Amino acid sequence: MSIQDTLNTAYSKWMEGEGPESQIVISSRVRLARNLSEQPFPHLMPQESGQAVVEQVQGVIADPDAREQLGPLFYVPLEELAPLDRQILVEKHLISPQHASDERPSRGVVLSPDEGVSIMINEEDHLRIQVLFPGLQLDAAWEMANRVDDAFENRLDFAFDEQYGYLSCCPTNVGTGLRASVMMHLPALAMTNQASRVFTTLAKLGFVVRGLYGEGTEAKGNLFQVSNQVTLGPSEQEIVDSLLAVCRQVIEQEQLGRQSQMKERPAQIEDMVFRAYGVLTNARLLNSDETMFYLSCLRLGIDLGLLHNVSKRTLNELLVRTRAAFLQKDATEAMDSFNRSLKRATIIREALNGC
Repeated sequence: MSIQDTLNTAYSKWMEGEGPESQIVISSRVRLARNLSEQPFPHLMPQESGQAVVEQVQGVIADPDAREQLGPLFYVPLEELAPLDRQILVEKHLISPQHASDERPSRGVVLSPDEGVSIMINEEDHLRIQVLFPGLQLDAAWEMANRVDDAFENRLDFAFDEQYGYLSCCPTNVGTGLRASVMMHLPALAMTNQASRVFTTLAKLGFVVRGLYGEGTEAKGNLFQVSNQVTLGPSEQEIVDSLLAVCRQVIEQEQLGRQSQMKERPAQIEDMVFRAYGVLTNARLLNSDETMFYLSCLRLGIDLGLLHNVSKRTLNELLVRTRAAFLQKDATEAMDSFNRSLKRATIIREALNGC
């Protein structure tokens, strides 16, 4: 496995389209913020400190015992990648937009071959350990993230305070340093105008709802990320358990909404699904927003048993393959919006007609 394999294929483990509650839940993520005690935080450290962090991380993933415990991991220096390649990593949810755009040296990412594990090096914190699994698998994601965390903490000295827990650059990550999130497809809540009410309730309970690419991004295609806000006080397992409980309530509300829509408006729902299928399998021009909407309609059609010749893995891969960086990847010159729309429609037609 090499970085070129990662950049040349849209597939990542979280796109499998399977796992618990996969009719609503796209993926589950657990992220841990960690810093080395002997180095300044990334926004303050000189280049030599950043390189020292990189070397220590490389030492861990090269350790035979760590490899036996975690499986193979490989390090990618981001400064050696073109901006377009970094953006592809963002579109695959392997690094953050901030990590891709930052031009400081000694930045990198550690990846597992299936991309279920990614560790951002010298982003906002020295290490951002991320595990991303398909479906509602927060417990499994936390178990794997904890295993990765233990492997590094057994070999590195993390910044830790007995009173406050793990120390981080941002005060909102102090404590456990754990951010858990679940990406859900919620078309029924959106169609019945219940989404705002549900999200307001979640905010009162200490959770936040964001778009497809996390903080600062707009929700499109009825895809929403629900995550915890509090990292200090409750334990890691308590954070995971509380998010699981909340997500199960959201899933129940979405299921009830879908049942209601199919009972009260079956012809309209079927028309929406098959109209979207007709557009996607025949259109010659598709912009990003309408693509997200129509893919959402197809996903709903699959889950309602209306479509049988399209897989959710195909739809999940199309979420990445139709983004700007992937569209630009194989082009010989810069693409304008018209040519992106042209290529996007071609990719979708080929993917769906070949199912």
